[in-house]
Amino acid sequence: MDRKLEQAYLYDFYGELLTERQRRIYEDFIFNDLSLGEIAQEEGISRQGVHDMVKRSTKALEGYEQRLHLVRKFLSTKERVEQIHALVRAFRIGEDASAQKKSVSETFDRIEQISNAILEEL
Repeated sequence: MDRKLEQAYLYDFYGELLTERQRRIYEDFIFNDLSLGEIAQEEGISRQGVHDMVKRSTKALEGYEQRLHLVRKFLSTKERVEQIHALVRAFRIGEDASAQKKSVSETFDRIEQISNAILEEL
């Protein structure tokens, strides 16, 4: 996964667990593309202080994911729901009357398998 996307997911799921100052600095650096110097001047700290804060915040977010796995579960569930959508789309456009009865059963069986896997993971 792209590093920026990974950081966005981690922040979306766990950002509220950071302090207000950590959130502000992390957002400015990661999402607003401000330089260390710009943030340091705005926050009244050194560039090294900003760098350390971003590094600690990133490590904290990654630590939450290692323990809770919310992002991994979300992405897995999202992928499985996309599989269900693909099965439904394929079913709607590709069926003729003679094969429809068998295909309906197979499609429903596959959807049931995928949905059961989602439920087991939750």
